[in-house]
Amino acid sequence: MRLSIVVPCYNEEAVLNETLTRLTKLLRGLINSAELSSDSEIVFVDDGSRDATWPIIEKAASVDRLIRGLKLSRNRGHQQAVLAGLLNARGDAIISVDADLQDDINAIPEMIKAHAAGAEVVYGVRKQRTTDTFFKRFTAEGYYRLLAWLGVEIVFNHADYRLLGRRAVEALREYREVNLFLRGVIPQLGFMSAIVYYDRAERFAGESKYPLSKMLALAWQGITSFSTMPLRLITGLGATVSLMSIGISLWAIWLRLFTESSVPGWASTVVPLYLLGGVQLLCIGVIGEYLAKTYLETKRRPLFHIEKDTTHLTPHVALSNAYAHPEDKPVV
Repeated sequence: MRLSIVVPCYNEEAVLNETLTRLTKLLRGLINSAELSSDSEIVFVDDGSRDATWPIIEKAASVDRLIRGLKLSRNRGHQQAVLAGLLNARGDAIISVDADLQDDINAIPEMIKAHAAGAEVVYGVRKQRTTDTFFKRFTAEGYYRLLAWLGVEIVFNHADYRLLGRRAVEALREYREVNLFLRGVIPQLGFMSAIVYYDRAERFAGESKYPLSKMLALAWQGITSFSTMPLRLITGLGATVSLMSIGISLWAIWLRLFTESSVPGWASTVVPLYLLGGVQLLCIGVIGEYLAKTYLETKRRPLFHIEKDTTHLTPHVALSNAYAHPEDKPVV
């Protein structure tokens, strides 16, 4: 089997040399033991980095036939970088893994075995979250449970460390949505799947490229891209507020008729005004978010453009294997 390992990179110069060393050692070991074809590859996707990430990739690709680099024309985001690698990788099976070395690459042989046993999709799932802070662990696990409650099919504690067979990749190619959330899309493919558990390590070097703001944006993307539940909740909220408004009105009438403690016009005017005003703004915001996503989808703009491909830097790779499948040709 020809394996491709896709590694999205954004400003990863601090960790990239170590990542190159570990992944090439692992891949060579699998090739030498005849578990993988000699034309397997590691595809590093530079997502518009502003540091020395691309020069490191380019240099490595020029001296090692296992290394291939794709450079996106600009920063498009982690999900788009992963997709670019998946759609342009040439393997019969493709594994996506982050460059920060937190995902245990020693789980890759087990993923390959699960794929050989018939699983077209193999999810890498964390055994535990002991390396996370309490806040990160609480919010992350709460988010997975929230998605499940909203009806989104998702694998608990799985991010973007997974193996996809060629059939799964070709099926994924048909998904053209702009608002990309791969950990929600992949389960939609419906192929036979398996789970491989691993322990997540501390980041080897550098800084996380997913601060709280980006994590929240990705979380909201997952909710609004795969669930209409927020719109249904708005309907329920509207009905609840209407009942509350009727109750407040009856209470204001009771105060006016049977007590002397009411301020004339206050309860019946101010309370419903503020309550309804806040709810309306909230509802308009949620509806606007779905409308914005519809607007972005209808434009059908490309998710990424590939500026450079280092394939030409490795002429010693056997040409008979370079484009063994029609889908090997680079796509945008």
